[in-house]
Amino acid sequence: MTTNLKWLRLVAMIALLAIVATACASDSGDETDEDAGDAATEETVDEPTEEEATDEATEEEEPAEEATTEEAAEEPAGDGAENLKMAYILPETGQLAFLGPPIINGFQLAVQQINEAGGVNGAEVLQDGGDEGDGDGTIANQTADRLLAEDVHVIMGAASSGISLTIIDKITGAGVVQCSPSNTSPTFTNYDDGGLYFRAAPTDALQGPVLAEQIVAAGGTNVAVLARADDYGQGLLDATVAALENAGATVAVETTYDPMAQSFDAEVEQVVNSGADAVALIAFDEGARILSTMIERGVGPADIVVFGADGIASNDTPGLVDPNNPAVLAGMRTTSPTPASDEGFNTALSEFAPDVTDTLFAAEGYDCAIAAALAAHAGGSNSSQAIADNMIAVTGGGTKCTSFAECKELLDAGEDIDYDGPSGPMDFTEAGEPSQGTYALSEFTAEGTLEQIDTIVSSQ
Repeated sequence: MTTNLKWLRLVAMIALLAIVATACASDSGDETDEDAGDAATEETVDEPTEEEATDEATEEEEPAEEATTEEAAEEPAGDGAENLKMAYILPETGQLAFLGPPIINGFQLAVQQINEAGGVNGAEVLQDGGDEGDGDGTIANQTADRLLAEDVHVIMGAASSGISLTIIDKITGAGVVQCSPSNTSPTFTNYDDGGLYFRAAPTDALQGPVLAEQIVAAGGTNVAVLARADDYGQGLLDATVAALENAGATVAVETTYDPMAQSFDAEVEQVVNSGADAVALIAFDEGARILSTMIERGVGPADIVVFGADGIASNDTPGLVDPNNPAVLAGMRTTSPTPASDEGFNTALSEFAPDVTDTLFAAEGYDCAIAAALAAHAGGSNSSQAIADNMIAVTGGGTKCTSFAECKELLDAGEDIDYDGPSGPMDFTEAGEPSQGTYALSEFTAEGTLEQIDTIVSSQ
């Protein structure tokens, strides 16, 4: 009897569950159909007119647009970021590609040392970079667009003064700091950059007198000056011509040339016809073809005094003139900005980048990065504006220090600092550039190498 009772109870429970399941399925289907019907009815009956839809959309969008505009006005480029973001636009291709490796590695060495010292404002520094290319600045502008979209705080570069002039308005106009390790054109001294452009290389207003002085000292009295037709070439030409005339020399030829020209015969012909006893060549790698033509016409380094500026002050130049004759430029001299002698930096760079042999502007690239990081730390903010506000202050007028770690310790102790890096005393002027320049006087040897023979200091 007990067994039968259990069986009857089990059957009753199964039947009850079946009824409940059927009811739930029915309710679900009814609800779906009803919802679909309601939705269709609402679309048909309650659809707003085109004018009402436009008004509603405007009312919904306006608050968001106002908030975005207000936010942009209150937050300059890079504000509010946890990490300081530094990037470079430097030559990985093009006529100045030989400058890329030393400057890029100097920059990257600086970032490594900054992070080893604890970073900036409590966080590590992030880095990025890209090519500046050559010619009309197309590649540099593309790189700038990408980096600005990444909200970087500092952009180092470009190497070429001409390329920097194609991107400076874009970078500083976006409220981002730009610091070039190698721009030397006098144009930047009074450029309207909103206080956001800096350079670690001295202006050619300082190099011109050094170049002129050395030409006269080498016996040049009737000098031809050939310069590439860009801002760098024109600026250094003007400074050199003025200094030559002040020193009592005659300027036999004063001309600029198209660096993309197929031939430089006409310019060399001017030198030959002028009877010049010295030539100052202000060029990049196209200078190798000019020198080759000069040698063919009997006005090369074996015949008259020949000087070059920093654009061809490279161990690569003799091979570009004549790959089979390393002695082709023997006796030719160059002037170029040079860092103060800093064996510690040279050793550190060599260990960091063993394959880098030319070190032109490497120290300046390093110093751009260190100075910007110290400026951010001094301002207690990684924003571009905080960096710009403190760049001049951290390079002069305080306690001397020569490394990021040492300077950071002084800042944390509440002291003002005066950062002197491997490029020498920066002592930025109000224009955001060094107040003095240190220049290497170098000479090409019979072995095809460029050896420094003297160091000259020039001040504003």
